[in-house]
Amino acid sequence: MRRRKTQFTFIDIFAGIGGFYAGMTANGGECVFTNEWDKWAANTYMAWTGSTHISTEDIRTVNYVKEIPDHDVLCGGFPCQPFSIAGVSKKNSLGRAHGFDDEKQGNLFFAICGIVKAKRPPVLILENVKNLKSHDKGNTFKVIAEAIDNLGYEMVLRVIDAQGWIPQHRERIFLVCFDKDAFSESEIDSFKFPIAPAVGPRLNSILDVNPPDKKYMLTDGLWRYLQEYAKKHRAAGNGFGFGLVGPEDISRTMSARYYKDGSEILIKQPGWRNPRRLTPGEAARLMGFNERYASMMGHGNEFPQVVSDMQAYKQFGNSVSPMVVEALGKEVLKVLKKRKARLNLN
Repeated sequence: MRRRKTQFTFIDIFAGIGGFYAGMTANGGECVFTNEWDKWAANTYMAWTGSTHISTEDIRTVNYVKEIPDHDVLCGGFPCQPFSIAGVSKKNSLGRAHGFDDEKQGNLFFAICGIVKAKRPPVLILENVKNLKSHDKGNTFKVIAEAIDNLGYEMVLRVIDAQGWIPQHRERIFLVCFDKDAFSESEIDSFKFPIAPAVGPRLNSILDVNPPDKKYMLTDGLWRYLQEYAKKHRAAGNGFGFGLVGPEDISRTMSARYYKDGSEILIKQPGWRNPRRLTPGEAARLMGFNERYASMMGHGNEFPQVVSDMQAYKQFGNSVSPMVVEALGKEVLKVLKKRKARLNLN
């Protein structure tokens, strides 16, 4: 397949399975460095993108000057669990620290700052959960905003719901940061967030054509348990329980815990008493990793599953939607082109 002309270069850190990679390369971007420390996600990333090597070490131990090439855009969906509504709730119940106090994940944001100091990319595109701004009464976001400002970048942000592009209600916050020394004020002001399509696709656009394996059907026992569980929480005024959707619906947010029982998104089954879980291929398309993406990556029209179902569900639940990234990247590219024209860059 003919490769698009490179419009800009980018690095992909906390890369997951390639949501940023797919969206940015669709705009002509060339990825010059990738880091993902989860070996299973790295396996999927390499299978999907064709990358022969990605860095899997702790990003905090990478030599930013020597190992990371110069680049135009830094992309990073830094780990969100310490800041997510579900993550904070779980950690509180276990008496564990969250946010920046989380020793394993909470300070990974500062690795981004270290890379920025070393390489000074013109643009940063950062992604996290919607709850980022409200975590710890706004103190977490205050630290992030101050760090970005101290680095000399102008930050604009927006919570974007992916349901304009995929049949899933999925709100994530995107921080787009421009180096104030690299861009003029008017160039920065010209940036606009993408406008989502007024009417997005429905679930029937991502469902498998052929009947899925019966292993994805809920057993009588599990279906009975989930109904009783939902009934109990409704009586208590809670919102917990399964989400039952049909072909003309959009789903609730798919989480990284989908592999536990799949109860957050269940597919109605005509002719079957019980609903079913998503198949891994459907989960891929629900996130925006559809056949168009698979074809672009040279893998034909089959979902290239290189990990177990459990890992696949976890990876999709943790991923950024490439469809949203593509739309956002298109707007960033407009600003990069204005700078390029002003500087007469080749």
